[in-house]
Amino acid sequence: MKHFFTYIILLCLLPSWAVAQKVISMKLDGTINPATADYIHNGIEKAEKENAECLIIELNTPGGLLQSTRDIVGYILSSEVPVVVYVSPGGSQAGSAGVFVTLAAHIAAMAPGTNIGAAHPVSMQSAMDSVMTEKVTNDAAAFIRSIAEKRDRNIRWAENAVRRSYSYTETEALQDSAINLIAKNERDLLNDIDGWQVEVNSGIKTLHTKNAVIETYSMGVGERILNIISDPNIAYILFLLGVFGILFELYNPGAILPGIVGVISIVLAFYSMRTLPINYAGLALIIFAIILFLLELKIASHGLLAIGGTISLLIGSLMLIKASSSLELVHLSRVVIISATAVTALFFLFVIGAGLRAQRAKVATGIEALIGEMGETLEILDPTGMIKIHGEIWNAESLSGRIGQGEKVRIKEMKDLKLFVEKNESSVEPITT
Repeated sequence: MKHFFTYIILLCLLPSWAVAQKVISMKLDGTINPATADYIHNGIEKAEKENAECLIIELNTPGGLLQSTRDIVGYILSSEVPVVVYVSPGGSQAGSAGVFVTLAAHIAAMAPGTNIGAAHPVSMQSAMDSVMTEKVTNDAAAFIRSIAEKRDRNIRWAENAVRRSYSYTETEALQDSAINLIAKNERDLLNDIDGWQVEVNSGIKTLHTKNAVIETYSMGVGERILNIISDPNIAYILFLLGVFGILFELYNPGAILPGIVGVISIVLAFYSMRTLPINYAGLALIIFAIILFLLELKIASHGLLAIGGTISLLIGSLMLIKASSSLELVHLSRVVIISATAVTALFFLFVIGAGLRAQRAKVATGIEALIGEMGETLEILDPTGMIKIHGEIWNAESLSGRIGQGEKVRIKEMKDLKLFVEKNESSVEPITT
């Protein structure tokens, strides 16, 4: 009994770090965009709310949008919980914008077989002149220097990643003090950083992560959807799909499904385009191309409008994404552009064209099909009588005076099951004696 109370007292006196701590782990796998920035922000808020020992971001990215990168860096720098950026698993990279995110972490780590670097600003659409190139490069270099200085990392190494597009293995990055350590997996990482002291906004924090419980925080359904549609290729396809659906509904009222799909697609496309560096001249050319395709269906231009629409759509698509800012890694795939241009041209020329031709076609069935048909009088119409048409006998009334028996007549209209006819000018009235 005496030892029992002793154990109880010792347990009460154990420091809080002896109890298993919680670590939040999240993955950023893909391009950096507004959806992933929100995901990181929500992850940091969750770690702060649950008083986690640290937040681990497993990173594998080729880069992304500059504004989203700045947002993520800002979230990390102002975090009250230590943020560990871990470039993982093997074969992953922290390219372009990923370099800035990694260097901004309180602790930067890499797995064996990973690389980091190549953060030189590029233009995905056209070559920048020397003045613009120098301007965006200096801006990116100043950005990365400020981050490296804040985290006490190798400033020269960081600047070379921007100015000279240097890319480094995990061992080279560790040797040049760009990262803090190399870890085989997440558990080894937590064991290695146990007892480290890091500075957060509220002061110095000592990490107790050796026996920490890892809680995975994944993207929600909404975040996943927004992440997918933030891809410029998906946004481009959604925009064209939205246009197709709405036009199909307009030319075939009552179809319903194409209209619903079209509206949803175009709303999602506009959301995505709001987050992308859109060149509005390119967007205007795409809209102009659609107008030309519609005119081609109504005006006999012998294909000139269709050719103009195809060229306008192709050029507009090529210049739709204006990624001239530093760190921007967004562009439309040439395969997607060419395929979409071909499908769009075929859609308007054949699908919509067939629908319009069907609307303009003469009615082939029903009572309306009798209008314009030829019949033969069975008796003198003066002005009423009986006629025969398609083997059927109808009451008829003449609109052109007296018509003799056996003459050809043309149906002009029908009302209350009576046909109104006129004498066929090519017919000759039989001679009677």
